[in-house]
Amino acid sequence: MSMNNQGRPTGIQNTDSAVPETVTGNRGLQIEEPLIFEQDSAGRCGVDLPEVPAVGPRLGAVKPRGRIGLPGLAEPQVVRHYTRLSQKNYAIDSGLYPLGSCTMKHNPRLNEKMARLPGFADVHPLQPESTVQGALELMAELGRWLATLTGMAAVTLAPAAGAHGEMCGIMAIRSAHDAKGDKGRTKILVPESAHGTNPATAAACGYAVEAIPATEDGRVDLEALKAKLGPDVAGLMLTNPNTCGLFERDIITIAEAVHAAGAYFYCDGANFNAIVGRVRPADLGIDVMHINLHKTFSTPHGGGGPGSGPVVFAESLAPFVPVPYVVQDKDGAFRLVEQAGDGPAFGRMKAFHGQMGMFVRALAYMMSHGADGLRQVANDAVLNANYLLARLQDVMTPSFEGPCMHECLFDDRFLKGTGVTTLDIAKALIDEGFHPMTMYFPLVVHGALLIEPTETESKASLDQFVTALRALAERAKSGDVAYFQGAPRLTPRRRLDETAAARKPVLRWTPAVEPETVAAE
Repeated sequence: MSMNNQGRPTGIQNTDSAVPETVTGNRGLQIEEPLIFEQDSAGRCGVDLPEVPAVGPRLGAVKPRGRIGLPGLAEPQVVRHYTRLSQKNYAIDSGLYPLGSCTMKHNPRLNEKMARLPGFADVHPLQPESTVQGALELMAELGRWLATLTGMAAVTLAPAAGAHGEMCGIMAIRSAHDAKGDKGRTKILVPESAHGTNPATAAACGYAVEAIPATEDGRVDLEALKAKLGPDVAGLMLTNPNTCGLFERDIITIAEAVHAAGAYFYCDGANFNAIVGRVRPADLGIDVMHINLHKTFSTPHGGGGPGSGPVVFAESLAPFVPVPYVVQDKDGAFRLVEQAGDGPAFGRMKAFHGQMGMFVRALAYMMSHGADGLRQVANDAVLNANYLLARLQDVMTPSFEGPCMHECLFDDRFLKGTGVTTLDIAKALIDEGFHPMTMYFPLVVHGALLIEPTETESKASLDQFVTALRALAERAKSGDVAYFQGAPRLTPRRRLDETAAARKPVLRWTPAVEPETVAAE
Protein backbone atom coordinates (compact mmCIF):
# COMPACT_ATOMS: atom_id res chain seq x y z
CA MET A 1 0.00 0.00 0.00
CA SER A 2 1.32 3.42 -0.83
CA MET A 3 0.21 6.90 0.04
CA ASN A 4 -1.10 9.51 -2.32
CA ASN A 5 1.28 12.28 -1.36
CA GLN A 6 0.26 14.74 -4.01
CA GLY A 7 0.15 18.19 -2.49
CA ARG A 8 1.04 16.87 0.96
CA PRO A 9 4.74 16.10 1.51
CA THR A 10 4.98 13.54 4.29
CA GLY A 11 8.63 13.87 5.20
CA ILE A 12 10.34 16.46 7.36
CA GLN A 13 11.79 19.07 5.03
CA ASN A 14 14.99 20.42 6.41
CA THR A 15 15.88 23.56 4.50
CA ASP A 16 18.23 24.89 7.14
CA SER A 17 21.78 24.01 6.03
CA ALA A 18 23.05 24.56 9.58
CA VAL A 19 20.99 21.62 10.84
CA PRO A 20 22.36 18.26 9.65
CA GLU A 21 20.08 15.66 8.14
CA THR A 22 19.46 12.52 10.19
CA VAL A 23 19.40 8.93 9.02
CA THR A 24 15.95 8.30 10.43
CA GLY A 25 14.34 11.57 9.46
CA ASN A 26 13.66 12.24 13.15
CA ARG A 27 14.96 15.44 14.75
CA GLY A 28 16.00 14.96 18.34
CA LEU A 29 12.97 13.53 20.11
CA GLN A 30 10.63 14.93 17.51
CA ILE A 31 9.65 11.72 15.80
CA GLU A 32 8.67 11.76 12.16
CA GLU A 33 5.28 10.10 12.11
CA PRO A 34 3.90 8.63 8.90
CA LEU A 35 0.20 8.12 8.45
CA ILE A 36 -1.15 4.95 9.98
CA PHE A 37 -1.73 3.43 6.55
CA GLU A 38 1.92 3.93 5.73
CA GLN A 39 2.79 1.63 8.64
CA ASP A 40 0.76 -1.27 7.33
CA SER A 41 2.09 -4.82 7.63
CA ALA A 42 -0.37 -7.12 5.93
CA GLY A 43 -1.80 -9.71 8.31
CA ARG A 44 -0.45 -8.18 11.52
CA CYS A 45 -2.98 -7.75 14.29
CA GLY A 46 -2.86 -6.53 17.86
CA VAL A 47 -5.11 -9.27 19.22
CA ASP A 48 -5.84 -12.91 18.50
CA LEU A 49 -9.46 -13.45 17.64
CA PRO A 50 -11.24 -16.73 16.95
CA GLU A 51 -12.27 -17.49 13.43
CA VAL A 52 -15.52 -15.85 12.48
CA PRO A 53 -18.15 -18.56 12.08
CA ALA A 54 -19.68 -18.87 8.67
CA VAL A 55 -22.94 -16.95 8.55
CA GLY A 56 -25.20 -15.99 5.76
CA PRO A 57 -25.39 -12.42 4.47
CA ARG A 58 -27.74 -10.27 6.53
CA LEU A 59 -27.46 -7.02 4.62
CA GLY A 60 -29.82 -7.86 1.78
CA ALA A 61 -28.85 -5.93 -1.32
CA VAL A 62 -26.19 -3.99 0.56
CA LYS A 63 -23.08 -6.08 -0.05
CA PRO A 64 -19.43 -5.17 0.45
CA ARG A 65 -17.64 -4.39 -2.79
CA GLY A 66 -14.17 -5.35 -1.58
CA ARG A 67 -11.78 -5.24 1.33
CA ILE A 68 -11.98 -2.04 3.29
CA GLY A 69 -8.20 -1.88 3.53
CA LEU A 70 -7.55 -1.49 7.25
CA PRO A 71 -3.81 -1.44 8.01
CA GLY A 72 -2.18 -4.34 9.84
CA LEU A 73 -0.60 -3.08 13.07
CA ALA A 74 0.55 -4.46 16.40
CA GLU A 75 -0.78 -2.85 19.57
CA PRO A 76 2.48 -0.99 20.38
CA GLN A 77 2.46 0.57 16.92
CA VAL A 78 -1.08 1.85 17.42
CA VAL A 79 -0.34 3.24 20.88
CA ARG A 80 2.84 4.99 19.70
CA HIS A 81 1.15 6.37 16.61
CA TYR A 82 -1.63 8.11 18.48
CA THR A 83 0.65 9.20 21.32
CA ARG A 84 2.98 10.88 18.82
CA LEU A 85 0.06 12.54 17.09
CA SER A 86 -1.20 13.86 20.42
CA GLN A 87 2.26 15.34 21.08
CA LYS A 88 2.01 17.34 17.86
CA ASN A 89 -1.29 18.87 18.93
CA TYR A 90 -1.51 22.40 20.29
CA ALA A 91 -4.07 23.26 22.93
CA ILE A 92 -4.77 25.75 25.66
CA ASP A 93 -2.96 23.33 28.01
CA SER A 94 0.19 23.89 25.90
CA GLY A 95 0.31 27.66 25.92
CA LEU A 96 -1.34 30.97 25.01
CA TYR A 97 -4.11 30.48 22.47
CA PRO A 98 -5.10 34.01 21.36
CA LEU A 99 -7.86 33.03 18.94
CA GLY A 100 -10.05 36.12 18.82
CA SER A 101 -13.82 35.68 19.19
CA CYS A 102 -13.33 32.12 20.46
CA THR A 103 -12.28 32.67 24.11
CA MET A 104 -9.73 29.86 24.36
CA LYS A 105 -9.22 30.09 28.10
CA HIS A 106 -8.11 27.69 30.79
CA ASN A 107 -10.94 25.75 32.38
CA PRO A 108 -10.32 24.74 36.00
CA ARG A 109 -9.76 21.01 36.52
CA LEU A 110 -12.04 21.12 39.56
CA ASN A 111 -14.98 21.57 37.21
CA GLU A 112 -13.92 18.54 35.20
CA LYS A 113 -13.86 16.49 38.38
CA MET A 114 -17.35 17.66 39.32
CA ALA A 115 -18.72 16.75 35.89
CA ARG A 116 -17.34 13.24 36.25
CA LEU A 117 -19.09 12.48 39.53
CA PRO A 118 -21.15 9.33 38.90
CA GLY A 119 -24.40 11.02 39.91
CA PHE A 120 -24.01 13.43 37.00
CA ALA A 121 -21.86 11.52 34.49
CA ASP A 122 -24.04 8.38 34.58
CA VAL A 123 -27.44 10.02 34.57
CA HIS A 124 -29.76 8.88 31.79
CA PRO A 125 -32.34 11.20 30.20
CA LEU A 126 -35.06 8.54 30.49
CA GLN A 127 -34.61 7.93 34.22
CA PRO A 128 -37.69 8.59 36.39
CA GLU A 129 -37.64 12.11 37.79
CA SER A 130 -37.66 10.76 41.33
CA THR A 131 -34.19 9.26 40.72
CA VAL A 132 -32.59 12.43 39.28
CA GLN A 133 -33.72 15.08 41.74
CA GLY A 134 -30.13 16.23 42.27
CA ALA A 135 -29.54 16.73 38.56
CA LEU A 136 -32.81 18.63 38.16
CA GLU A 137 -31.97 20.82 41.15
CA LEU A 138 -28.60 21.59 39.58
CA MET A 139 -30.33 22.61 36.34
CA ALA A 140 -32.72 24.84 38.26
CA GLU A 141 -29.84 26.42 40.15
CA LEU A 142 -27.87 27.02 36.93
CA GLY A 143 -30.94 28.66 35.40
CA ARG A 144 -31.31 30.86 38.46
CA TRP A 145 -27.69 32.03 38.16
CA LEU A 146 -28.12 32.77 34.45
CA ALA A 147 -31.34 34.70 35.08
CA THR A 148 -29.69 36.69 37.88
CA LEU A 149 -26.57 37.53 35.86
CA THR A 150 -28.59 38.66 32.85
CA GLY A 151 -31.62 40.15 34.62
CA MET A 152 -33.91 38.01 32.50
CA ALA A 153 -37.24 36.40 33.42
CA ALA A 154 -37.01 32.92 31.87
CA VAL A 155 -34.33 30.44 30.82
CA THR A 156 -34.06 27.36 28.63
CA LEU A 157 -31.02 25.14 28.99
CA ALA A 158 -31.88 22.84 26.09
CA PRO A 159 -30.07 24.40 23.05
CA ALA A 160 -27.06 22.29 22.15
CA ALA A 161 -24.71 25.13 21.15
CA GLY A 162 -24.52 28.86 20.53
CA ALA A 163 -25.95 28.75 17.01
CA HIS A 164 -28.71 26.44 18.26
CA GLY A 165 -29.46 29.07 20.89
CA GLU A 166 -29.68 31.71 18.17
CA MET A 167 -32.27 29.61 16.39
CA CYS A 168 -34.19 29.21 19.64
CA GLY A 169 -34.28 32.98 20.12
CA ILE A 170 -35.40 33.75 16.57
CA MET A 171 -38.10 31.08 16.75
CA ALA A 172 -39.37 32.68 19.96
CA ILE A 173 -39.48 36.07 18.20
CA ARG A 174 -41.44 34.56 15.34
CA SER A 175 -43.85 32.89 17.79
CA ALA A 176 -44.40 36.23 19.51
CA HIS A 177 -45.29 37.97 16.27
CA ASP A 178 -47.53 35.06 15.26
CA ALA A 179 -49.32 35.23 18.63
CA LYS A 180 -50.18 38.85 17.89
CA GLY A 181 -51.33 37.99 14.38
CA ASP A 182 -48.53 40.12 12.95
CA LYS A 183 -47.64 38.08 9.86
CA GLY A 184 -46.07 40.84 7.82
CA ARG A 185 -42.66 40.88 9.50
CA THR A 186 -40.31 39.11 7.09
CA LYS A 187 -36.91 40.68 7.81
CA ILE A 188 -34.18 40.38 10.40
CA LEU A 189 -31.57 43.15 10.61
CA VAL A 190 -27.97 42.07 11.24
CA PRO A 191 -25.06 44.52 11.68
CA GLU A 192 -21.87 43.90 9.72
CA SER A 193 -20.02 43.46 12.99
CA ALA A 194 -22.13 40.44 14.02
CA HIS A 195 -20.98 36.85 14.20
CA GLY A 196 -21.40 35.03 10.90
CA THR A 197 -23.88 32.59 12.40
CA ASN A 198 -26.40 35.42 12.95
CA PRO A 199 -27.45 35.95 9.32
CA ALA A 200 -27.28 32.19 8.73
CA THR A 201 -29.68 31.59 11.61
CA ALA A 202 -32.12 34.25 10.45
CA ALA A 203 -32.11 32.86 6.93
CA ALA A 204 -32.55 29.29 8.21
CA CYS A 205 -35.66 30.50 10.06
CA GLY A 206 -37.10 31.84 6.84
CA TYR A 207 -36.32 35.53 7.24
CA ALA A 208 -34.76 37.86 4.71
CA VAL A 209 -31.53 39.33 6.11
CA GLU A 210 -30.56 42.97 5.74
CA ALA A 211 -27.13 44.16 6.80
CA ILE A 212 -26.55 47.29 8.86
CA PRO A 213 -23.25 49.04 8.09
CA ALA A 214 -20.66 49.93 10.69
CA THR A 215 -19.47 53.43 11.44
CA GLU A 216 -15.84 54.47 11.17
CA ASP A 217 -15.41 53.71 14.85
CA GLY A 218 -16.55 50.07 14.38
CA ARG A 219 -20.04 50.31 15.86
CA VAL A 220 -23.57 50.05 14.48
CA ASP A 221 -24.54 52.97 12.26
CA LEU A 222 -27.55 54.14 14.27
CA GLU A 223 -29.04 56.29 11.52
CA ALA A 224 -28.74 53.45 8.98
CA LEU A 225 -30.44 51.15 11.45
CA LYS A 226 -33.34 53.54 12.04
CA ALA A 227 -33.78 53.91 8.28
CA LYS A 228 -34.20 50.13 7.95
CA LEU A 229 -36.71 49.72 10.79
CA GLY A 230 -40.35 49.36 9.77
CA PRO A 231 -43.46 47.18 9.98
CA ASP A 232 -41.72 44.44 7.98
CA VAL A 233 -38.86 43.97 10.49
CA ALA A 234 -39.23 41.10 12.98
CA GLY A 235 -36.09 41.78 14.94
CA LEU A 236 -32.48 42.86 15.23
CA MET A 237 -29.59 40.46 15.93
CA LEU A 238 -26.70 42.33 17.50
CA THR A 239 -23.49 41.05 19.07
CA ASN A 240 -22.36 43.01 22.11
CA PRO A 241 -19.48 43.48 22.65
CA ASN A 242 -19.24 43.17 18.90
CA THR A 243 -16.70 41.24 16.85
CA CYS A 244 -14.45 44.30 16.67
CA GLY A 245 -14.00 43.97 20.42
CA LEU A 246 -16.03 47.12 21.06
CA PHE A 247 -19.01 47.85 23.29
CA GLU A 248 -22.02 49.22 21.42
CA ARG A 249 -22.31 52.49 23.31
CA ASP A 250 -25.69 53.32 21.68
CA ILE A 251 -27.26 50.03 22.67
CA ILE A 252 -30.07 51.51 24.78
CA THR A 253 -31.01 53.91 21.99
CA ILE A 254 -30.88 50.98 19.58
CA ALA A 255 -33.21 48.94 21.80
CA GLU A 256 -35.68 51.82 22.05
CA ALA A 257 -35.72 52.25 18.28
CA VAL A 258 -36.23 48.53 17.68
CA HIS A 259 -39.10 48.34 20.18
CA ALA A 260 -40.71 51.49 18.79
CA ALA A 261 -40.87 49.73 15.43
CA GLY A 262 -42.66 46.74 17.00
CA ALA A 263 -39.64 44.45 16.58
CA TYR A 264 -37.66 42.43 19.12
CA PHE A 265 -34.02 42.78 20.13
CA TYR A 266 -31.91 39.61 19.97
CA CYS A 267 -28.40 39.80 21.43
CA ASP A 268 -25.67 37.34 20.53
CA GLY A 269 -24.22 36.70 23.98
CA ALA A 270 -21.11 34.88 22.80
CA ASN A 271 -18.95 37.68 24.19
CA PHE A 272 -20.73 37.81 27.55
CA ASN A 273 -17.44 37.06 29.33
CA ALA A 274 -16.45 40.69 28.69
CA ILE A 275 -19.35 42.08 30.72
CA VAL A 276 -20.52 39.29 33.05
CA GLY A 277 -21.04 40.58 36.58
CA ARG A 278 -20.86 44.19 35.38
CA VAL A 279 -23.82 44.63 33.04
CA ARG A 280 -27.21 42.90 32.99
CA PRO A 281 -28.37 42.57 29.36
CA ALA A 282 -32.03 42.99 30.37
CA ASP A 283 -31.19 46.49 31.61
CA LEU A 284 -29.98 47.34 28.10
CA GLY A 285 -33.37 46.55 26.57
CA ILE A 286 -32.49 43.13 25.18
CA ASP A 287 -35.43 40.74 24.74
CA VAL A 288 -33.59 37.46 24.25
CA MET A 289 -29.96 36.30 24.28
CA HIS A 290 -28.04 33.04 24.10
CA ILE A 291 -25.03 32.31 26.26
CA ASN A 292 -22.07 30.15 25.29
CA LEU A 293 -21.31 28.32 28.53
CA HIS A 294 -17.91 27.31 27.16
CA LYS A 295 -16.83 30.91 26.57
CA THR A 296 -18.17 32.70 29.61
CA PHE A 297 -18.10 29.92 32.16
CA SER A 298 -16.42 26.54 31.99
CA THR A 299 -16.35 23.89 29.32
CA PRO A 300 -13.43 22.66 27.21
CA HIS A 301 -13.56 24.61 23.97
CA GLY A 302 -12.70 23.33 20.55
CA GLY A 303 -12.64 19.86 19.10
CA GLY A 304 -16.29 19.77 18.21
CA GLY A 305 -18.14 19.86 21.48
CA PRO A 306 -20.39 18.87 23.05
CA GLY A 307 -21.57 22.45 23.40
CA SER A 308 -24.30 24.17 25.30
CA GLY A 309 -26.11 27.38 24.43
CA PRO A 310 -28.76 28.29 27.04
CA VAL A 311 -31.11 31.13 26.12
CA VAL A 312 -32.49 33.77 28.47
CA PHE A 313 -35.75 35.63 27.83
CA ALA A 314 -36.97 39.02 29.07
CA GLU A 315 -40.55 39.47 30.26
CA SER A 316 -41.50 40.40 26.69
CA LEU A 317 -40.68 36.90 25.39
CA ALA A 318 -40.88 34.79 28.54
CA PRO A 319 -44.22 33.22 27.49
CA PHE A 320 -42.47 31.77 24.46
CA VAL A 321 -39.70 29.83 26.20
CA PRO A 322 -39.63 26.32 24.72
CA VAL A 323 -39.89 23.11 26.70
CA PRO A 324 -38.43 21.38 28.56
CA TYR A 325 -37.70 23.51 31.59
CA VAL A 326 -37.39 22.77 35.28
CA VAL A 327 -39.92 23.82 37.91
CA GLN A 328 -40.07 23.17 41.64
CA ASP A 329 -43.39 22.13 43.16
CA LYS A 330 -44.69 23.19 46.56
CA ASP A 331 -43.48 19.96 48.12
CA GLY A 332 -39.92 20.84 47.09
CA ALA A 333 -39.65 18.24 44.31
CA PHE A 334 -38.23 19.23 40.94
CA ARG A 335 -39.79 18.19 37.65
CA LEU A 336 -39.47 18.90 33.96
CA VAL A 337 -42.26 20.61 32.04
CA GLU A 338 -42.18 18.52 28.86
CA GLN A 339 -45.31 19.66 27.01
CA ALA A 340 -45.94 23.14 25.64
CA GLY A 341 -49.68 22.74 26.16
CA ASP A 342 -51.97 25.34 24.66
CA GLY A 343 -49.62 28.25 25.28
CA PRO A 344 -47.87 30.33 22.64
CA ALA A 345 -44.44 28.62 22.95
CA PHE A 346 -43.20 26.84 19.86
CA GLY A 347 -42.62 23.47 21.52
CA ARG A 348 -39.22 21.89 21.90
CA MET A 349 -35.97 21.96 19.93
CA LYS A 350 -34.17 18.92 21.21
CA ALA A 351 -35.00 15.38 22.18
CA PHE A 352 -33.86 15.68 25.79
CA HIS A 353 -32.88 18.33 28.28
CA GLY A 354 -29.41 19.52 27.30
CA GLN A 355 -25.80 18.64 28.15
CA MET A 356 -25.57 17.70 31.83
CA GLY A 357 -21.77 17.74 31.80
CA MET A 358 -21.76 21.33 30.57
CA PHE A 359 -24.30 22.34 33.19
CA VAL A 360 -22.17 20.90 35.99
CA ARG A 361 -18.99 22.61 34.77
CA ALA A 362 -20.72 25.98 34.35
CA LEU A 363 -22.37 25.93 37.78
CA ALA A 364 -19.13 24.78 39.43
CA TYR A 365 -17.38 27.73 37.76
CA MET A 366 -20.05 30.18 38.94
CA MET A 367 -20.14 28.94 42.52
CA SER A 368 -16.36 28.77 42.88
CA HIS A 369 -15.97 32.36 41.61
CA GLY A 370 -19.02 33.94 43.22
CA ALA A 371 -20.49 37.25 42.11
CA ASP A 372 -17.31 39.20 42.84
CA GLY A 373 -15.17 36.59 41.11
CA LEU A 374 -17.25 36.69 37.94
CA ARG A 375 -16.97 40.46 37.89
CA GLN A 376 -13.21 40.03 38.22
CA VAL A 377 -13.23 37.62 35.26
CA ALA A 378 -14.69 40.35 33.05
CA ASN A 379 -12.28 42.92 34.45
CA ASP A 380 -9.25 40.71 33.80
CA ALA A 381 -10.38 39.75 30.28
CA VAL A 382 -10.73 43.42 29.34
CA LEU A 383 -7.52 44.43 31.12
CA ASN A 384 -5.47 41.76 29.36
CA ALA A 385 -6.77 42.74 25.93
CA ASN A 386 -6.07 46.41 26.54
CA TYR A 387 -2.58 45.56 27.80
CA LEU A 388 -1.83 43.88 24.48
CA LEU A 389 -3.38 46.79 22.59
CA ALA A 390 -1.19 49.27 24.45
CA ARG A 391 2.01 47.21 24.04
CA LEU A 392 1.53 46.61 20.31
CA GLN A 393 -0.10 49.75 18.99
CA ASP A 394 3.20 51.46 18.10
CA VAL A 395 4.35 48.63 15.81
CA MET A 396 0.96 47.42 14.55
CA THR A 397 -2.12 49.37 13.51
CA PRO A 398 -5.20 49.24 15.79
CA SER A 399 -8.32 49.26 13.66
CA PHE A 400 -10.17 51.70 15.90
CA GLU A 401 -9.23 54.36 18.40
CA GLY A 402 -9.68 54.00 22.11
CA PRO A 403 -9.75 51.08 24.52
CA CYS A 404 -11.22 47.73 23.58
CA MET A 405 -13.22 45.13 25.47
CA HIS A 406 -12.00 41.52 25.78
CA GLU A 407 -10.21 41.34 22.42
CA CYS A 408 -8.08 43.79 20.47
CA LEU A 409 -8.27 44.22 16.73
CA PHE A 410 -5.48 45.21 14.33
CA ASP A 411 -5.53 45.55 10.57
CA ASP A 412 -2.76 45.13 8.01
CA ARG A 413 -1.88 48.79 7.41
CA PHE A 414 1.38 48.25 9.32
CA LEU A 415 2.36 45.73 6.62
CA LYS A 416 1.65 48.07 3.71
CA GLY A 417 4.51 48.05 1.21
CA THR A 418 6.43 45.28 3.01
CA GLY A 419 5.30 42.37 0.83
CA VAL A 420 4.29 40.55 4.04
CA THR A 421 0.66 39.61 4.64
CA THR A 422 -1.51 38.88 7.65
CA LEU A 423 -1.23 35.18 6.81
CA ASP A 424 2.58 35.44 6.77
CA ILE A 425 2.56 36.91 10.27
CA ALA A 426 0.35 34.10 11.49
CA LYS A 427 2.63 31.44 10.00
CA ALA A 428 5.74 33.01 11.50
CA LEU A 429 4.01 33.19 14.90
CA ILE A 430 3.74 29.39 14.89
CA ASP A 431 7.55 29.13 14.79
CA GLU A 432 7.61 31.28 17.92
CA GLY A 433 5.45 28.71 19.75
CA PHE A 434 2.07 30.44 19.62
CA HIS A 435 -1.18 29.46 18.00
CA PRO A 436 -2.06 32.32 15.62
CA MET A 437 -4.76 34.83 16.38
CA THR A 438 -7.97 34.96 14.34
CA MET A 439 -7.14 36.26 10.87
CA TYR A 440 -9.21 38.12 8.28
CA PHE A 441 -12.17 38.39 10.69
CA PRO A 442 -14.17 40.50 11.27
CA LEU A 443 -14.72 41.38 7.64
CA VAL A 444 -15.30 45.07 8.36
CA VAL A 445 -11.53 45.70 8.47
CA HIS A 446 -8.87 44.74 5.91
CA GLY A 447 -6.40 41.99 6.81
CA ALA A 448 -7.74 41.68 10.35
CA LEU A 449 -5.74 40.22 13.25
CA LEU A 450 -8.16 39.67 16.16
CA ILE A 451 -6.42 38.80 19.44
CA GLU A 452 -8.23 37.54 22.53
CA PRO A 453 -5.83 36.78 25.40
CA THR A 454 -8.65 35.86 27.87
CA GLU A 455 -8.65 36.44 31.59
CA THR A 456 -6.55 33.40 32.46
CA GLU A 457 -3.20 34.52 31.01
CA SER A 458 -0.54 35.94 33.28
CA LYS A 459 1.42 39.14 32.60
CA ALA A 460 4.51 36.99 31.97
CA SER A 461 2.83 35.00 29.20
CA LEU A 462 1.38 38.17 27.68
CA ASP A 463 4.82 39.80 27.71
CA GLN A 464 6.32 36.79 25.96
CA PHE A 465 3.61 36.99 23.29
CA VAL A 466 4.19 40.74 22.89
CA THR A 467 7.93 40.22 22.50
CA ALA A 468 7.39 37.69 19.72
CA LEU A 469 4.78 39.73 17.89
CA ARG A 470 6.76 42.98 18.11
CA ALA A 471 9.84 41.23 16.71
CA LEU A 472 7.82 39.87 13.79
CA ALA A 473 6.28 43.26 13.04
CA GLU A 474 9.68 44.92 13.05
CA ARG A 475 11.17 42.15 10.91
CA ALA A 476 8.38 42.59 8.36
CA LYS A 477 9.04 46.32 8.20
CA SER A 478 12.74 45.63 7.66
CA GLY A 479 11.90 43.96 4.35
CA ASP A 480 12.78 40.36 5.25
CA VAL A 481 10.01 38.98 3.08
CA ALA A 482 11.77 35.67 2.44
CA TYR A 483 11.72 34.84 6.14
CA PHE A 484 7.95 35.12 6.27
CA GLN A 485 7.28 33.35 3.01
CA GLY A 486 9.24 30.35 4.30
CA ALA A 487 7.43 30.16 7.61
CA PRO A 488 6.72 28.01 9.46
CA ARG A 489 10.11 26.25 9.44
CA LEU A 490 10.05 24.44 12.76
CA THR A 491 6.76 22.56 12.56
CA PRO A 492 6.34 18.87 11.73
CA ARG A 493 4.87 19.96 8.41
CA ARG A 494 5.89 22.96 6.39
CA ARG A 495 3.68 25.55 4.77
CA LEU A 496 1.17 24.20 2.31
CA ASP A 497 -0.26 25.78 -0.78
CA GLU A 498 -3.45 26.94 0.95
CA THR A 499 -5.33 27.36 -2.32
CA ALA A 500 -4.49 23.86 -3.55
CA ALA A 501 -5.16 22.37 -0.13
CA ALA A 502 -8.65 23.90 -0.14
CA ARG A 503 -9.56 23.32 -3.76
CA LYS A 504 -7.75 20.04 -4.42
CA PRO A 505 -7.68 18.26 -1.07
CA VAL A 506 -6.14 14.81 -0.89
CA LEU A 507 -8.31 13.03 1.64
CA ARG A 508 -7.62 9.33 1.10
CA TRP A 509 -4.85 6.83 0.53
CA THR A 510 -4.34 4.85 -2.63
CA PRO A 511 -4.02 1.10 -2.12
CA ALA A 512 -1.15 -0.49 -4.04
CA VAL A 513 -3.38 -3.46 -4.79
CA GLU A 514 -6.84 -2.94 -6.14
CA PRO A 515 -9.55 -4.21 -3.79
CA GLU A 516 -10.64 -7.72 -4.45
CA THR A 517 -14.00 -8.01 -6.01
CA VAL A 518 -16.40 -9.93 -3.87
CA ALA A 519 -18.27 -12.63 -5.60
CA ALA A 520 -21.76 -11.63 -6.45
CA GLU A 521 -23.02 -14.66 -4.59
